[in-house]
Amino acid sequence: MRFRYSRGDDGKTEKKAVVYTKDEHNIDARDLDKDATYICSRLRSEGYETYIVGGAVRDLILGKKPKDFDIVSAASPNRIKKIFRNARVIGRRFRLVHAYFGDKIYEVATFRSLKDGATGNTFGTVEEDVMRRDFSLNALFYDPEQELVIDYVGGFEDIQRRVINPVIPLNVIFSDDPVRMIRAVKYAAMTGFEIPPKLRNKIVSEAYLLTLIPASRLTEEALKIINSACPDTVVALLENYGLYRYLQPNASAMMETDEGFKERYMRSLAVLPEKSAEKNRPLRALIEDYIETIMDWNGDGQELFMQAFFAARKFIMPVSPQRLELGKAIRQIFAEHGIMIKRIHPPRRWGRDSNSCKEDSETASSDATLSSS
Repeated sequence: MRFRYSRGDDGKTEKKAVVYTKDEHNIDARDLDKDATYICSRLRSEGYETYIVGGAVRDLILGKKPKDFDIVSAASPNRIKKIFRNARVIGRRFRLVHAYFGDKIYEVATFRSLKDGATGNTFGTVEEDVMRRDFSLNALFYDPEQELVIDYVGGFEDIQRRVINPVIPLNVIFSDDPVRMIRAVKYAAMTGFEIPPKLRNKIVSEAYLLTLIPASRLTEEALKIINSACPDTVVALLENYGLYRYLQPNASAMMETDEGFKERYMRSLAVLPEKSAEKNRPLRALIEDYIETIMDWNGDGQELFMQAFFAARKFIMPVSPQRLELGKAIRQIFAEHGIMIKRIHPPRRWGRDSNSCKEDSETASSDATLSSS
């Protein structure tokens, strides 16, 4: 075990981080992504401190092969873009870089400071950046060249203890960003780690803050959950904490009153990972059990399709998939009942009666798609 030191505000040398060697963290280098390693090496060769960060480091320590590799660097977004021709700067408030290698996308962020609090966008140092990470298990930095894990917040020990602890103070962590509640429960479900009582109580008492989150962000979180390795486990724990009602209020309400629907819904999520490669399967997992519950399959196919479309669109809110993706998913469900529906472009504006939405789909709060294609 090594330590990293720096000078404090009083000019004295202080121990800032614990540095774990490969014999201590036991990360298998064969589980690293070669392109992520190349990005780190290239940026370091240009003189920029750079690490693999977040969930990838957590999974590597747990002996899992990460699905995604995020990278953080001292280089600015514009500088990163100049170094990698196959990259582009994205975001407005939080500017970062997407580097493209074949069909893979790597997110490369710049260290951010605490100047404007835990949600500001001012660039800073690694010591500041780590204090903006939500939970300690995701606040570890990995240097793939020297095979070192740098730990400023006790995240490595928390992983060994199998517990989820916040980095940001409890009195502000969820008021700054309520979505962190969903992430905390998701991490607990995916890892089997414990959520300590104080953190658990804070989640329960401040769950209502999720009503302030735009539909676009809720859609993004729902997408991450249903594309995870264990969507049923995540949804079950979110439901247990009273959080799933903010992602899928109608499904949550039906699960509370209809045990049969709950069993079918959770079963659809459980088999999703093995079927996720099928087109529109993730979206289908959120709506098919509801459609099966409400539909009378006798009648004109086109009329039944429009009935199912409007009902499913209302049911899945606030998640807002593209109209055409929703239509494709419903056509697939109909095909399994022997009802072949020709390609239909659902109306751009919902009906204005009391049973339909008053939302123009072209100006919906999110254009995210839940299709895996």
